[in-house]
Amino acid sequence: MKGVYVLVISVGKNIKPKIGVLGKIGFKKGLYAYVGSAQNNLEKRISRHLKKRKKKFWHIDYLTANKVVTIKKIYYKKSNKKEECITAKKLSRVGVPVKNFGCSDCNCESHLFKIRDYEFLRKFGFAETPPVVQFTD
Repeated sequence: MKGVYVLVISVGKNIKPKIGVLGKIGFKKGLYAYVGSAQNNLEKRISRHLKKRKKKFWHIDYLTANKVVTIKKIYYKKSNKKEECITAKKLSRVGVPVKNFGCSDCNCESHLFKIRDYEFLRKFGFAETPPVVQFTD
């Protein structure tokens, strides 16, 4: 399956991890939404994000590997890559962007947003976790 996904991420306390070439970024305790895409094997990409131990390749890898960070929910939509930036623009209307996070290959302000809740994702046409994805620690 190919498509776009949104990870709903909980940051358990204020942290300031190093995020690759972006350097140290402060994250306040609370919920965040990260939008990404996979044009091959969406299930495998999402499963990778759920692992704490992994080679850090994308900005999100540095955040999700942190011990106080957990992925609470996953939403997805079968679509093409264009939908990733469309979704990021929609998220910018309901959340506060973490500037330059996850968007080094496009012109978006961010692909990670501090949010209050995540119920709005259903209104964007996303379904909850693909059935083949298993949460792991």
